[in-house]
Amino acid sequence: MNNFELYNPVNYIFGKDQVQKLAELVPANAKVLIAYGGGSIFKNGVHEAVTKALKGFEVVEFGGIEPNPHFETLMKAVQLIREQNIDFILAVGGGSVIDGVKFISAAVHYDGDAADILRKRILFKAGAKVIPFGTVLTLPATGSEMNSGAVVTIAATQEKLTLGGSALFPKFSIVDPTVIISLPKRQLQNGVVDAFTHVMEQYLTYPHEAFLQDRFAESILKTLIEIGPNVVENPSDYILASNFVWCATMALNGLIQKGVPSDWATHMIGHELTALYQIDHARTLAIIGPNLYKVMFETKKEKLAQYGKRVWNLSENSVEENAQKAIEKTIEFFHIMGMKTKISENAENIENTAEMVVKRFQERGWNALGERQNITLEKVQEIVEMSY
Repeated sequence: MNNFELYNPVNYIFGKDQVQKLAELVPANAKVLIAYGGGSIFKNGVHEAVTKALKGFEVVEFGGIEPNPHFETLMKAVQLIREQNIDFILAVGGGSVIDGVKFISAAVHYDGDAADILRKRILFKAGAKVIPFGTVLTLPATGSEMNSGAVVTIAATQEKLTLGGSALFPKFSIVDPTVIISLPKRQLQNGVVDAFTHVMEQYLTYPHEAFLQDRFAESILKTLIEIGPNVVENPSDYILASNFVWCATMALNGLIQKGVPSDWATHMIGHELTALYQIDHARTLAIIGPNLYKVMFETKKEKLAQYGKRVWNLSENSVEENAQKAIEKTIEFFHIMGMKTKISENAENIENTAEMVVKRFQERGWNALGERQNITLEKVQEIVEMSY
């Protein structure tokens, strides 16, 4: 097992009606900015519950944070916070809203071009001057409610970039599984596949001696396979909903990646498909992941075979057979979850996609990806072309 540090200070508050605790969680006398997305919180009752819980606080609202939050939109919130002297932010939404708030938190006191936070991957370490924030989760998928990372899109240049650091953990996150009842089926499908692929990025590398970490990861994968199709059809089933929400958090709260290698190339390539064609994030992962496993088969086949045996209960005669079958089972699961696993099924005029992705990686100096840094730009091109 590799050396690691595990730091996660988030006060995670799980269950029904926990939003009532907001008044105890937000600092006394704080001036609060409520940040949200397209307005679904007005339809599902979350906005009413939040504002009722914050009665007595001075509150300012900022809406319109997009899926794959735009730098340009977030900078408007940064300016509002500066003008209004806001001292606490409450993100009410899914991963995009929470990611956006992480950027806002970092950018308010940043001295310089705020775009550099993304382009230069500036790390905000504990003690950095940021605006504290909490979250009320409405869409489980990204684990952003219990981690310090975020993804933000610079719309002007179609760049989807990351930020993070230990200063950007939420102070608290309220997670009520009943909120998924009002979510569209497509978003629930995306949430399951997003969480599933988060685990795969940290698990599907090569065999190592972190036995417990593998078992943690495999348990999340098996649970998502078991409940995923049913929770999409029956989101009002609290047992299904609660297990799904907890899986999504555990998939990316930092625990399962400690002491082990991780990949993340599927995400890096997938982000480009979202930037170029506005394909839902989870759907880009379902497109790219299986083809990455195929192209990188020789270096991943031992772990693929382990995944096949432990997660899919396969018992083929050889490592290669188990590994190949595991990829097939993964694609079948994505199809069951409503994913279309080719770029051409999700976008038009895709002929030059591979060349565009490679060029964008070259411009950023991303010449070697993956847990072994052996996913070269040539491999990236092969993966994307296989995904057409």
